[in-house]
Amino acid sequence: MSNKFWYLTKQSLRKKIKSKWFIGVNIMLAIVIIALININSIIAFFGGDFNEKTKILVVDKTEMSFPIFKQSIKEVTKDEEDEKLVVKETDKTEKELKKELKDNQVAIILENDEESFVNAKIISKEKIDNTIYQYITQGLNTTKTSVALIKTNTDPQLLAQISSPMETKRVVLNDKKSVDENMEMVMSSLFPTLILPFFMLIIFLVQMIGGEICEEKTTKSMEIIISNVSPKTHLLSKVLSSNVFIIVQGLLLVLYSVIGILISTKGQLTIDPNVDSLLTATVESGFLDKIITLLPAIIIMMILSFLAYSLIAGILASMTTNMEDFSQIQTPIMLVLLAGYYLAIMAGMFDGSTLIRVLSYVPFISCLVSPSLYIIGQISMIDVIISILVLIITIALMIKYGLKVYKVGILNYSNEKIWSRFAKALKSKDV
Repeated sequence: MSNKFWYLTKQSLRKKIKSKWFIGVNIMLAIVIIALININSIIAFFGGDFNEKTKILVVDKTEMSFPIFKQSIKEVTKDEEDEKLVVKETDKTEKELKKELKDNQVAIILENDEESFVNAKIISKEKIDNTIYQYITQGLNTTKTSVALIKTNTDPQLLAQISSPMETKRVVLNDKKSVDENMEMVMSSLFPTLILPFFMLIIFLVQMIGGEICEEKTTKSMEIIISNVSPKTHLLSKVLSSNVFIIVQGLLLVLYSVIGILISTKGQLTIDPNVDSLLTATVESGFLDKIITLLPAIIIMMILSFLAYSLIAGILASMTTNMEDFSQIQTPIMLVLLAGYYLAIMAGMFDGSTLIRVLSYVPFISCLVSPSLYIIGQISMIDVIISILVLIITIALMIKYGLKVYKVGILNYSNEKIWSRFAKALKSKDV
């Protein structure tokens, strides 16, 4: 029996890895992942540039506003890692500017005004980005205030005090119940990216094991297989081969990402400023420390979840007789998985909720929800361990009762609705 089990496992795994589908999908995944990581370079190659600076050409007819405006722009963009605005003075006429203005340039004409002290005309070839336009308007408003104070002969020391930015101190009284800003940024940007591959691999796993069993039943080859091996051996061989395949696929995704990063950095350990700020926030928020602490539990939950999803997919697939039935059994599995994914990325919205804590124990979604809640501090390591134990018990129950359902359903070719066949299988004396 052991030889037959390993033979079926190897045959199933070999069939998956050597298929044209596997090769084609991985070529596509490699191209997509590497392209996404190097999207900046690709857009730049075709004439675009994410890091292209916007040049502000200023015509100063007031003879005093330009240095103030330039300093104001510097002040409002001082928190930017890479200043995207370059301010330069020009003596070109409005007509010349309109004729020569490029896509990445904005012209500003500053003129004296008897009532408002100074007014401005903003000229651009295309619509200005909202963030950049906000910077420009802030700079112009500051410039107007400073020019007004100068023209009204306000004391220079008082002028400097008025023009200086306001000093602010922040005190959060309810700090224990609030999510740290850095953690909030990491959970909204980095965490969904980290769990997405796991989410996709489970989808592949369910489709793979269910599709293979459904195909064997549809082609009637199942009768030949079951006449030589027990249903238990057949199901467990499918589960093992599918899980090994998914782990291999996950490692390939990591490999494609590493290749993409190496191409992006040209083999040098240089980090994009935006990525660097995210990494800094990751460290400062404590996200990295919590991930390292939780890593063994995450690995265990991932393996157990792969096993749970493959078992439920295989058991339900045993009741199918055609691809239409297979599509029906996928729907509830996918809805449960999708619910877990969204609960994980929105966990911060349920701060202090008993419901979200209880949901972290629920099998099939605990693998996504528990790590998220632990990282933001809503549950403890004890809760994570409880989630793992509940998942183990669920797998044990599926093996005990699910294998009996599998035995009844694997050779059932009834024309009844799939859920009716499943209900009868549960009520069967064999179960």
